[in-house]
Amino acid sequence: MEKQTGEQAGNKAALRAGIALVVFGAIGALLVFGDPATVYPWVKALHVIAVISWMAGLLYLPRLFIYHTDAAPGSEKAETFKVMEQRLLKIIMRPAMIFSWIFGLYLAWKVHQFQGGWLHAKLLAVVLLSGTHEFFAKSARDFARDDIRHTARFWRLMNEIPTVLMIVIVILVIVQPF
Repeated sequence: MEKQTGEQAGNKAALRAGIALVVFGAIGALLVFGDPATVYPWVKALHVIAVISWMAGLLYLPRLFIYHTDAAPGSEKAETFKVMEQRLLKIIMRPAMIFSWIFGLYLAWKVHQFQGGWLHAKLLAVVLLSGTHEFFAKSARDFARDDIRHTARFWRLMNEIPTVLMIVIVILVIVQPF
């Protein structure tokens, strides 16, 4: 049996992830265009799944940056981190962010009619989380060019931003303090 290269295995993983995303998106489209009373728990479940996936990436990517910062540019280790960072962003994080927004906006619109101070504050926190995501994506592009701009300490601190925003968002959604 012939052994797969890293690129072949990565391509197969990307294909499987792409198929999963298409299926997830198709199910989501069916739900979004269905009767709101019937599909609400399904949309909510898909939103939570997407958010969990997105948060996993937002918490993991800065950890990769910490280790990547310590790797010598051009080394096998650094090249491995580049692949890991790009796959995490393209295959997990970006699609999860998009689905989080789609299902979240559906819930805000169909269920809450964009009403409530807590919802507006949550949307602001999600915009900040999306900005953090885009900063991480830009940083991954910098790392891909061996343009390491920050220290491992900086990335340890940046790793806390998604955590703090997640805590704020969960409290706003569950407690709805205002």
